[in-house]
Amino acid sequence: MDQKLATAARRLNARHPMAGLLPPLVLLTDRARLPDPLAAAERLPAGSLVILRDGDLAPEARLALGLALARLCRRQRLRLMVAGDPRLARRVNAAGVHWPETRLPMRASGFATAAAHGARALARARRAGVAAVLLSPVFPTDSHPGAPCLGLMRFAGLARRAGLPVYALGGVDGRTAPRLAGSGVVGVAAIGALRP
Repeated sequence: MDQKLATAARRLNARHPMAGLLPPLVLLTDRARLPDPLAAAERLPAGSLVILRDGDLAPEARLALGLALARLCRRQRLRLMVAGDPRLARRVNAAGVHWPETRLPMRASGFATAAAHGARALARARRAGVAAVLLSPVFPTDSHPGAPCLGLMRFAGLARRAGLPVYALGGVDGRTAPRLAGSGVVGVAAIGALRP
């Protein structure tokens, strides 16, 4: 795990009004870029959040991974959310549901977060009543090589006007996270930078 990223995430979170209520660091599972999510989650600082994605797994495999992550999260004092599947979130006793931008319900129930890639998605997430949003991609990212990113200035403008807490995602690591100071983010989310 990138210790500089964890330190930067704590500093960003400490400056946010929701400090202590929302975690500073978020790990998203991704079989292609993070083959061992359990090892990555085990290295997270207490209080971090893990979002189980991997929606392409067979249901029984995703359930098994969710149960394993739930056990680890309880032991390590981490929070767990499940992407796009409230039923699975209940089965693994997760803290809530993370909604992909294209599947965000009109009104989110319980503790929920959402993905967003621009102003319209941020507005939808705010109307849906989610607790926070993961806005991406901030910087160029290995998961989408060559794809356009928001860039720091546009990202910061969107984050400040979002009307809800924002996490920075996309190309965020120990080198880029300090550049987010002053953007108003509650924390950072990552995949590759949190690889064990």
